[in-house]
Amino acid sequence: MTVSDFVPVLIQIALAAGLAGAILTGSWLFGQRGSKNAIKNYAYECGIKSDGKTSTRFSVKFYVTAMLFILFDIEVLFLIPWVLVYRDFVASSLPILGPILFFIGVLVVGLVYELKKGALEWEK
Repeated sequence: MTVSDFVPVLIQIALAAGLAGAILTGSWLFGQRGSKNAIKNYAYECGIKSDGKTSTRFSVKFYVTAMLFILFDIEVLFLIPWVLVYRDFVASSLPILGPILFFIGVLVVGLVYELKKGALEWEK
């Protein structure tokens, strides 16, 4: 590989860095600047002053459930291309059912493991 092979990647990195810099500079130049005082910096919601803390802490269970959702959501995205090319593989006499059944089996084993560990139970 030569340096000329990396020119498109370097151009894309330069454009991304330039765009990010332009956005930050534009925000700094044209952004709203107000006086720093306690009343204007006070957190509120819907015009009503808050009584409690402005930042709340979330339970670890929320993050575990969110990560499991993302994990299974991404794994389902792997099934969509398989569904779209299934006929082509069968027409070409290529074995595709075995690998996808193995993939779904791993998903089921993972789901059973999560259920046994109680990762999806809120009340604990």
